[in-house]
Amino acid sequence: MNNRLKVLRAERDWSQAQLAEQLGVSRQTVNALETGRYDPSLPLAFKIARVFRQPIESIFSDAQ
Repeated sequence: MNNRLKVLRAERDWSQAQLAEQLGVSRQTVNALETGRYDPSLPLAFKIARVFRQPIESIFSDAQ
């Protein structure tokens, strides 16, 4: 699954650790999400969308 997490995080000048703290996950989880090694659970995807105040569809896209 492709995502815009790194771009959105950089636009806000947040570190991976800062985003991880807001999401209640580890920095390693944020890194894995950004590099596409881990797809978020649905609850985590909703939480990410709330943090960035954007619809899920604008953050995540199918990897086709």
